Amino acid sequence: MAHELTIGTLLESEDAAPAHLLANKLNRHTFWCGQSGSGKTYALGVALEQIMLHTRLPLVILDPNSDFVKLGELHESAPASEASELAQRDIRVLRSTPGAENPLHVRFMQLPLRSRAAILQIDPLLHPQDFNALLRLEPELSLVPDHDIVGFMRAHPDRVRHDLAMRLENLGVVQWNLWAWGKRAVTDDIDDKPDATVVDLGGFPTPMESRAAALAVLDHLWETREQRIGRLIVIDEAHNLCTPDPVTPVQKLLTERIVQIAAEGRKYGLWLLLSTQRPSKVHVNALSQCDNLALMRMSSPRDLAELGGMFGYAPDSLLNRATAFAQGQALFAGGFVEQPSLVQMGARLTREGGSDVPVPLR
Repeated sequence: MAHELTIGTLLESEDAAPAHLLANKLNRHTFWCGQSGSGKTYALGVALEQIMLHTRLPLVILDPNSDFVKLGELHESAPASEASELAQRDIRVLRSTPGAENPLHVRFMQLPLRSRAAILQIDPLLHPQDFNALLRLEPELSLVPDHDIVGFMRAHPDRVRHDLAMRLENLGVVQWNLWAWGKRAVTDDIDDKPDATVVDLGGFPTPMESRAAALAVLDHLWETREQRIGRLIVIDEAHNLCTPDPVTPVQKLLTERIVQIAAEGRKYGLWLLLSTQRPSKVHVNALSQCDNLALMRMSSPRDLAELGGMFGYAPDSLLNRATAFAQGQALFAGGFVEQPSLVQMGARLTREGGSDVPVPLR
């Protein structure tokens, strides 16, 4: 059936019966979990391919390890019919590596005030003059040349604006490759509603730049939420962006935004898929909003107990089997399956982006 996405086969079924996800239940938040080496990223790719094949749901993928940058490159072993269909999908990969053909860019002056302040490490209480200068700049945003923010600040007689310009330079923010400086930005691609927008965060030289890019994407999706365009927001390695104990201003805003989308996003068509190695690494207020669970190998009894307490719809008898899962095996539970099921994931249609570092042999 069209609403069933085939992701593999049911474990222990006599005739290797196909395993399905229910496409119409992807309008709930999903938690995708598995320890390193479980096949978590590969399996997630299988599901994303099926979503692109059989739904019109736009994907926005925040990809911190560049694992999905080849999502548009078909594997030679892919069945001809599915390969032909998938080749027609609009898959845009925006890269963070210097000199990339499709660079990942963000417009600094279009970020919300709080996000710009966080990037500049300006606290409204600890740095009231600097924050107030940013606030007073808001009515003039249309006048600020995107390519020469520092020059615009220094041309003004207000000494505090000169201090802002100095802060931009001292922190090295103006040198970031992230900024569009009048060029196309990632939000332009998202607004085109392609089948998938892969936001490659893995090539930036610093975590600060990577997090700023992720924050810009999430801010934009939240600010345009009233359009009510159904989107699946895939956050791979979600512990990097939604930590239980954020420290820096940008980390705090990222966690706050993801928790906000988890709590309120469903009614606007913003649906999260959070993927990580351990549940304890993701903020509980985001985790607790997930109605779908995909669990791969998990050796820690503590993590399994936490999952059992958090997701009552996943039977303990099946959760406990996760310690013995082979690579590519998973438990699916929640609204996007007819009943809790153990699954052997199928093969990918597209290439994987990331790879393990091999052991050098003599």
